[in-house]
Amino acid sequence: MDLLWVLYSMLTVCMAINLEATGSHSMFTCEPITLRMCQGLSYNTTFMPNLLNHYDQQTAALAMEPFHPMVNLECSTEIRPFLCALYTPVCTEYGRVTLPCRHLCQRAKSDCYKLMDMFGVSWPDEMECSRFPECDESYPRAIDLLPSSDGTEESPSSVQRDYGFWCPRELKIEPDLGYSFMGVRDCSPPCPNMYFRKDELIFARYFIGVISIVCLSATLFTFLTFLIDVGRFRYPERPIIFYAVCYMMVSLVFFLGFLLEERVSCNAASPGRFRAATVTQGSHNKACTLLFMTLYFFTMAGSVWWVILTITWFLAAVPKWGSEAIEKKALLFHAVAWGVPGALTITLMAMNKIEGDSMSGVCFVGLYDLMALRWFLLVPLALDVVVGVVLLLAGIAALNRVRMEIPLEKENQDKLVKFMIRIGVFSVLYLVPLLTVIGCYLYEQSHRSVWETTWVQERCREYHIPCPFKVEQTSRPDIALFLIKYLMMLVVGIPSVFWVGSKKTCFEWASFFNGQRKKDAVHESRQVLQEPDFTQLLLRDPNTPVVRKSRGTSTQGTSTHASSTHLAMLDEPPSASTSRASSVRSKSSSFHGSLHRSRDGRYTACSYRGVEERLPHGSTLRLNDPLQHCGVNRLDSHSRHGSLQRLESQSRHSSMRDLSITAQAIQSSPGNGIHRVVEEDATKA
Repeated sequence: MDLLWVLYSMLTVCMAINLEATGSHSMFTCEPITLRMCQGLSYNTTFMPNLLNHYDQQTAALAMEPFHPMVNLECSTEIRPFLCALYTPVCTEYGRVTLPCRHLCQRAKSDCYKLMDMFGVSWPDEMECSRFPECDESYPRAIDLLPSSDGTEESPSSVQRDYGFWCPRELKIEPDLGYSFMGVRDCSPPCPNMYFRKDELIFARYFIGVISIVCLSATLFTFLTFLIDVGRFRYPERPIIFYAVCYMMVSLVFFLGFLLEERVSCNAASPGRFRAATVTQGSHNKACTLLFMTLYFFTMAGSVWWVILTITWFLAAVPKWGSEAIEKKALLFHAVAWGVPGALTITLMAMNKIEGDSMSGVCFVGLYDLMALRWFLLVPLALDVVVGVVLLLAGIAALNRVRMEIPLEKENQDKLVKFMIRIGVFSVLYLVPLLTVIGCYLYEQSHRSVWETTWVQERCREYHIPCPFKVEQTSRPDIALFLIKYLMMLVVGIPSVFWVGSKKTCFEWASFFNGQRKKDAVHESRQVLQEPDFTQLLLRDPNTPVVRKSRGTSTQGTSTHASSTHLAMLDEPPSASTSRASSVRSKSSSFHGSLHRSRDGRYTACSYRGVEERLPHGSTLRLNDPLQHCGVNRLDSHSRHGSLQRLESQSRHSSMRDLSITAQAIQSSPGNGIHRVVEEDATKA
């Protein structure tokens, strides 16, 4: 018996659904009732969506299926008019829906309650009788059929409401793909971009393509310059190279998007299935997923590497870490710079938040999903900016304090000022584009709902979906906003080329093309700012020159009590180096502490009051050994005889005593040493 009832119910459903009604309703106007169950009533037109938010009559017929046995068995004379009042309400005028009376609901529920319990059907919450107006008339009432302009007041049972966004049939997607658009599941935005005209999109695509080529060329030049002379770029400036590599990959992805156009970012249209071209979402499209992974990962990694760059500058400027000490933390830097973006990328893939960008041809995040935009773009980028700026300002303040408080030679003063200017210019060239991108994201997320409402209002009648009920503000995005956003996303990688751009870079490239490679692996662009020991300043004779010691690099990652010595090494062409070496030798006759060039090409601070001693090539100088702290290397035969005799006669008797005093002063004040290592091209154009 139960099987017969099931078959009968299925047959009734098939008869109730008219195949002609499978399409969406027409322009939100009155339409004929096609449900067999609701035909033959006192009205023959209905209005969709109905009170239960069913999009069309086909959806309403499927929702009415559990009540078919009650209607067929006629458990109540009120059950059929009541159900039809909810599922196919009478059409009076646009946007006006009439409600059945409460007593009609109560009689239908009480009469059919036992039969519903027998078939295992529960009374839905949306059909609760308390929701309906207090009256006792059949449906529809005579007043409901009168136009509102003819009555003195609007019927209390009539309602006006916003039906929200209904996904058009052309934009519907298979349920198993997990698409979503404007809060509606199994729906996707139209492709090409729903906000702009075709000619605007073409211009934007070529604009992004040209900018990506420029950025790719600049970052690739930076990376190749690093490969030519790897030893030249050490910490604290090494993160600039990784930063350039990240944005090289970003620009490469945008260039690929320019070549691919919409083939990856959009799903092809299916006219036979009434499907329009839609935006690709999720990870089912492997090419789109690969573009997203590369673009998002390296975008986040580039911002993290900039923060690490500010950290290395901070460590070199404030606690005065040397290059080797910072380099010992390189593994930690790489773990953070690659691990955090990797975790964010995997999270987005697991949440299925990948979205195609029909304007640029790539796949990214936050293009239509505001939540993903806020938490996976705005928050990480804003956090990187805040942390980086704080560390950057602290480092620059420390360097400026060195310049103001510590007596340095004019040449080193100029080098320090130039280095501070380079840091400031590089940071501004990075921060201005990044802050512009963040501003574009903020403006976009604050106006996205208005843009979407405007689009629905303009296209609702074309798509045959409910139009917005009350639109207080309409606005369309300007194409210039998106062009600026893409421009700044790519330009942010270009500042790296300004850091490596110098005459030294030109000499390196010329040597590379001429087949001449440097044999010395140690680069010659290390300038050490030497800070005097304040104990020595108090004890020294006023006419005695300042002996500066290097705080150097600690083997334990901190150089607060370090004792190795680093001296100034100038980054100059060979001719300039020769003239500067002559100048240094000429200064040795006027003060006891000076610079001379050792066999390995380094300038080493030396007191000519010490014992003449030749150190082996590459040996380490130690402050606590006065005999090894300053040895006099053998000078050229044509410039050395007179100065050596003069130095020996002036300083041999007091050498050991002065060096002992110096060593004791160093041990008594371990916190005073070289301020930091400055990477500087002395002949920068």
